[in-house]
Amino acid sequence: MTGKLQELDAGEAARLHHALRVHLRQEFVAPAAAIVGFAEILLEESDRLALQDYRADLERIRTAGVSLQDFLGQVLTQSDNPSDIDDYRARLRHDLRTPINAVKGYGEMILEDATDSGHVALLPDIGKMLAAAEDLLARVDALVAYADQPDPASDLAFAGATRVVEAFRSIKPASVAKAMTGCILVVDDNESNRDLLARQLTRDGHAVETAASGHQAFARLEERSFDLILLDVLMPDISGYDVLLRLKGNPRTGEIPVIMISALDDMDSIVRCIEAGAVDYLPKPFAPPLLRARIRASLENKFLQDRERDMMLEIREANARNEALLLSILPKAVVDRINGGASMVADHISEATILFADLVDFTPFSAKMPPADVVGFLNLIFSEFDRLAERFGAEKIKTIGDAYMVAVGIPEPRQDHAEACARLALAMLDALAVLKMETGAPVRLRIGLHAGPAVAGVIGERKFAYDVWGSTVNIASRMESHGLPDRIHVSKTVAQRLDGKFLLSPRGPLDVKGAGLMETFFLDGEGGFESNVT
Repeated sequence: MTGKLQELDAGEAARLHHALRVHLRQEFVAPAAAIVGFAEILLEESDRLALQDYRADLERIRTAGVSLQDFLGQVLTQSDNPSDIDDYRARLRHDLRTPINAVKGYGEMILEDATDSGHVALLPDIGKMLAAAEDLLARVDALVAYADQPDPASDLAFAGATRVVEAFRSIKPASVAKAMTGCILVVDDNESNRDLLARQLTRDGHAVETAASGHQAFARLEERSFDLILLDVLMPDISGYDVLLRLKGNPRTGEIPVIMISALDDMDSIVRCIEAGAVDYLPKPFAPPLLRARIRASLENKFLQDRERDMMLEIREANARNEALLLSILPKAVVDRINGGASMVADHISEATILFADLVDFTPFSAKMPPADVVGFLNLIFSEFDRLAERFGAEKIKTIGDAYMVAVGIPEPRQDHAEACARLALAMLDALAVLKMETGAPVRLRIGLHAGPAVAGVIGERKFAYDVWGSTVNIASRMESHGLPDRIHVSKTVAQRLDGKFLLSPRGPLDVKGAGLMETFFLDGEGGFESNVT
């Protein structure tokens, strides 16, 4: 082992000695913390199980464990070369062994009593606590040997220290880290503290504002937004803890990271602030490099969260646009089914009313117009028809050139499909009359209606289309093509469903392609009329 040390230069050897002490501190702190932790768990278990006979000894074990932690905190932070090695070694042997032996003695008594009394629920944790004490006791000899002879005493110790040295080497200096700046609010009632912090942060490139009280802090937050708040706990008007609670309770300020800075260094204050939403807690006085590191980490998390929030907002907006696009192509009920995972949408509708409308004389009229005016005129008319379809609960199926097709009772069935479709047809005639007066366009509208069963569904993969098929659709198209300009031509099926509520004029028998001889009617208006449908 001495040969290994001789291979190192003086600086490396000194660092190895220091590293070994760090390694030993890490090795000792863990079992000591385990003793205290298991003692506290056993105390809670004894209370829960009403086993008060064990409480006194468990309290003694916890006290011994805390004493052990305190001593380790002192002895393992001493100089690497204590001036009086003999005194140092004696302290190690006595001050470490005494609390460990207390833990072992009381623990073994509790273990024996719990075993004899059948309190098996306590046995596993007692065993782990005693194992930690044995582990710690076994390490005492190694620590004493190290105090007696500063060179590492074994290849195992050398390996442990070497790992610590390698860890030191792997940590890059803070100056290597990428600079990250933000807008920081410093809240502290002490003027010198505020000025010093503001000066340090400004030199690091941050934009800094200060507040001398909680009320001033809230006033600053009303004026602008901040990326980080450094908040003192002890302030005269509102405590920093209460300021923190109000910040986190306000949706507008709740996401701003807050680092608490205070002379209060008790664990309860730290825990309460972290639980209330602080991202960190620095006791005064603190090392400026540590504050810079905490600020950099907090800002990095803040900016990452801001980016994530912005991305989620963009995703929601994109989804909303996609949803709106789908709704402009497909009925909402169909979109909901597709979003729910439906791979195919195909429905049999027992009864619905189909409406076809066609602009009469539009072709010769549009032949004299520029293309943009043709599209603009059709868009003006069909947009108005779209608004009427939405008003009367109809589903626009498609436009074909200057023809317009809608359905009522598809995709969601409704009892009054014929009546709603009739009212829509009358409104479309009225709307076109108004547009003709406004534009002077010499166009008229021919409308046809038929009711009956149909099949509806979505076709296409890259370009979706919701369509309706069946003889009902074909006959409705025939009603339109066999109709007259500015009239609503309906089948007898529709007339029967409208009878008594709308004015109908018989047209007489009509030979309809694909359906044969049919009795049809003209729909002339809405109101209470005597039946003229036979």
